[in-house]
Amino acid sequence: MQQSGDGFGGGTSPSRGQRGAIPRQKPLFSQFTALSVDQRHTFVACLLGWALDAFDFFILVFAVNAISLDFHAEVRTVTLAITATLALRPVGALIFGWAADRFGRHPTLMINVICYSVLELCSAAAPSLTVLIVIRALYGIAMGGEWGVGAALALESVPKESRGAVSGLLQQGYVIGYLLAALLFGLAFDFIGWRGMFVAGALPAGLVLYIRAKVPESPVWERRPARAGELGKALRSHSGRFLYLVLLMAIFNLFSHGTQDLYPTFLIKQRGLSPHAVAAVAVIYNLGALCGGLTFGMLSERWGRRRAIGGAALLALPMIPLWVLAPGTAALAAGAFLLQFMVQGAWGAVPAHLNELSPGAVRGTFPGLAYQLGNLAAAGVSTIEAGIAQSQGGSYALALGATTGVVALMLAVVTFFGPEARGVDFAAAELPELQGPR
Repeated sequence: MQQSGDGFGGGTSPSRGQRGAIPRQKPLFSQFTALSVDQRHTFVACLLGWALDAFDFFILVFAVNAISLDFHAEVRTVTLAITATLALRPVGALIFGWAADRFGRHPTLMINVICYSVLELCSAAAPSLTVLIVIRALYGIAMGGEWGVGAALALESVPKESRGAVSGLLQQGYVIGYLLAALLFGLAFDFIGWRGMFVAGALPAGLVLYIRAKVPESPVWERRPARAGELGKALRSHSGRFLYLVLLMAIFNLFSHGTQDLYPTFLIKQRGLSPHAVAAVAVIYNLGALCGGLTFGMLSERWGRRRAIGGAALLALPMIPLWVLAPGTAALAAGAFLLQFMVQGAWGAVPAHLNELSPGAVRGTFPGLAYQLGNLAAAGVSTIEAGIAQSQGGSYALALGATTGVVALMLAVVTFFGPEARGVDFAAAELPELQGPR
């Protein structure tokens, strides 16, 4: 039965019998080895594309304090470069997503990787903070295009019973990128400075050669490319669902950026940790994030996307005091590990959840644009947290803890009352029936 209008009414959810029994889930390694060679190459390329994109973004996060000293600016002012990146990402999601729907996922992904790599290199040569902010805004356009294109290509290329595992793995490209940036900061910052870090961030351009040689086009897109005007029609016809996804992704991005972007600054300025110690803590909490994303991504295939997301969000709440108030570095690292396990645990189901809730013909644009518009709504979170900390005598712990607690509760509630379409046929151009509360 087809949904009508915005996708929230006109039709009933399929019964448990109609959906069928959930098959016993294979171990993660078995699911990966069961993929064909082409499917594995596609997954690896999309994972690396997102990981290296995130790596380029988080280089700035680790360099905030050094940039503020170099340009004689307040940390709050430097965080405008982060805000500018997040704010322009929807433009990239629209441009690159439309190109992926019309001309193919494969060539669009290659162009996107080249764009964000070149702009990363340009960041290294910025002569002033103003110029750096402008370059990072342009970088935001390139960064905004990668997630939607890569997620569509990867998830359209694998069996539907593997979507939860692939989703959990794919989203952890973001964590891998953070981890790489942390390692670069800890091992090389003293020798190359923040400009040298941005130079290193241009290396992902080499990924294009691998994509060109090894990655085929999406079989779903090859069967049915988008037609002219189809994106506008989809946005008009399914505006309710699209707006819900924007709201959901705004909360998700408050959850992730609110717990990650200023945490290194908190460790340096309030807790007095050295760059090496900050890098060590970052490695530990990113390992937690990686484990959480994989765990809840796979659990979402059995529990459902909504339960996995909401459960992880609620479990983050008791982790907050240890994350920001622990007396020693080891305890702080343990708290950060546990908190990021839950934050990225919730994120593990996102690629599958958003792509399953999107019309097939515009899957390159619809979920990515919703994701990045949510990013736009959350773009000022690091600046807001820095402002709260400044107003409270430099207490980043208070700013981070209070923000995270409120956002985690919001995420659990909004997810529970939202729709779900786990296991939908990706070859269908129309939106699927919804499961769960409307």
